Amino acid sequence: MEKKTLRSNQGIRAQEVRLIDEHGVMLGIVSLREAQEMAHMKELDLIEISPETHPPVCKIMDYGRMRYHEQKKKMEMKKKQKTSVLKEIQLRPHIQEHDYQVKLNNAKGFLEDGDKVKITLQFRGREISFAETGKSIVERMIVDLAEVGKVESNPKLEGRRMICVIIPVKSGQASAVKSAAPVNQNPT
Repeated sequence: MEKKTLRSNQGIRAQEVRLIDEHGVMLGIVSLREAQEMAHMKELDLIEISPETHPPVCKIMDYGRMRYHEQKKKMEMKKKQKTSVLKEIQLRPHIQEHDYQVKLNNAKGFLEDGDKVKITLQFRGREISFAETGKSIVERMIVDLAEVGKVESNPKLEGRRMICVIIPVKSGQASAVKSAAPVNQNPT
C-alpha cells in the first residue's frame, strides 16, 4: 500500500480551509487564497494535512523540513525492528562433550541475539538404530537452552534427521523461567 503524498500550496483544491499556523494555533476557517498569502508572507508552505474533512485542515509549515522529519522517524522505526533469522545447529548421535558444548554456546548466542535455532541431528548409515540416543541428545540441548529459549516444534524424526526448532524467550519471560527453576537449598 502506497502512502499518499500530501497536497501543498497550489495543489490544494478546496475553496475554504481550516487553517493552523506554524506554531500549532488554530486560526479558523479562511479562504484558500488568504491561507496561501499568509504562508507566502511567512516564506513557508501551505500543506493539506487532513483532506477528508470538510473543510480540509491545512497547516503553515516548511514542506522540506516536514519530509525530513518523516524520513528520520521512518529510519528510527526501521532500526528498532528486528527480523528473526533461522540459524541451524547440526549434531551427530555420538557427539563428544567438547563439541556439544561448542554447539550449545553457539545456540545460546543465536537465541540471545533474537534468532530462532533449528537443531538438526543427522543419522548416517546404521546410526538410525541409535534413534533413542539421538533423541536424548536433542532433549539435553533443549533443557540446556531452557533459560534463553523455548521449544517451538518438538523433536521429530524425518527420514534420517531429527529436527527441533527453538525460539528465543523474551526478557520478561526469561526471569520467570529462572525464578520457576527449583533452587537447591542443601549445598553438599
